[in-house]
Amino acid sequence: MDKYKNKKERKMNLNIIYEDNHIIVVEKIPNILSQDDETGDISMMKLVKDYLKEKYNKPGNVYLGLVHRLDRPVGGVIIFAKTSKAASRLSNEVRDKIFKKEYLTIVDGKFKDKNGTLENYLYKDKKSNTSFVVNKEKKEAKKAVLEYEVLKYDKEQDLSLLKINLHTGRHHQIRVQLSNINHSIYGDQKYGTRGRNKQIALWAYKLTIIHPTKKEKIVFTSVPKKIGIWKMLDS
Repeated sequence: MDKYKNKKERKMNLNIIYEDNHIIVVEKIPNILSQDDETGDISMMKLVKDYLKEKYNKPGNVYLGLVHRLDRPVGGVIIFAKTSKAASRLSNEVRDKIFKKEYLTIVDGKFKDKNGTLENYLYKDKKSNTSFVVNKEKKEAKKAVLEYEVLKYDKEQDLSLLKINLHTGRHHQIRVQLSNINHSIYGDQKYGTRGRNKQIALWAYKLTIIHPTKKEKIVFTSVPKKIGIWKMLDS
């Protein structure tokens, strides 16, 4: 159900982190799609297009390039291109691994080591929209790599707060790889074991790019509100 009944409400709920002539960076609202799909539900692309159309009084269609996606339940930093040139250059950064994405997440259990790297091969089942860790020889399996750092462990809740540095952008990658080592994300309704009736504790908190025209490194950040399970950020 679209809770944003009109453009005024949509504009009020759009948290703009940065904007110039070439890019716009916003905080993705949890449970809102990154882009339109067959459900017809509201998406961040639609919200941003509505904002640009109103702000610049554009009568026709507004160009907005999708550079990357966040899973529907995940909130945090997401960037869109306002020009085709910016879209092309940012897409090249993604391909060349210049485009850096970091996440915060809260997961089950205590880690033996404070830092680590997970490297797996993932296969996406399109029918169930679910991914699995598989043998690298499996057809259509894709390599997935991430680094993690344990920021905090809550003994009472048996939960760990992690920072994730994502090296590849596979379908449900963080969720699947952590679940595979028995540290599933709190609130993950597909791959998790705890808090399944809660909001997933996965947040895209940092995005680093080379600006498509200024050629300068820029870092954008967003931190979840310290409520519910995210109170761990305070303690």
